[in-house]
Amino acid sequence: MKVELKRVDQNFHFQGFGSSEMPVNIDGSTDIGGNNAGARPMELILMGLGTCGAMDIISILKKQKQDLQDLKIEVDGERDYDKTPAVFTNIKINFIFTGNLDRTKVEKAVNLSMEKYCSVSAMLEKTVKIEYTFIINGIN
Repeated sequence: MKVELKRVDQNFHFQGFGSSEMPVNIDGSTDIGGNNAGARPMELILMGLGTCGAMDIISILKKQKQDLQDLKIEVDGERDYDKTPAVFTNIKINFIFTGNLDRTKVEKAVNLSMEKYCSVSAMLEKTVKIEYTFIINGIN
């Protein structure tokens, strides 16, 4: 796997390109001289974790012939700002499902993803506590 990062301006704005060749904008906040023209690097880690899990879950639910109509993922990362680097110490993920879904199958899909299949989760859990929950049609 290989990605390429191209600098867009003289500050912190980059565009990242992977195998899809679709650009991902990455930038710093205005507090450090950036232009808010993209996601921050640490935000991208949380986004990667959430979507890695989601892709596994969607795939599993499709195989189980579940009627998944929508999926939203909320990922909240806590960082230790008293240390440098300010790494994540705890990450909480909430998968929010909509559809005609069997709760047992959703729970199994979420557990399989987060404990077995998601490469991002497997990598991060070596240094950060990851907790996850799910909601189906507004019910915990």
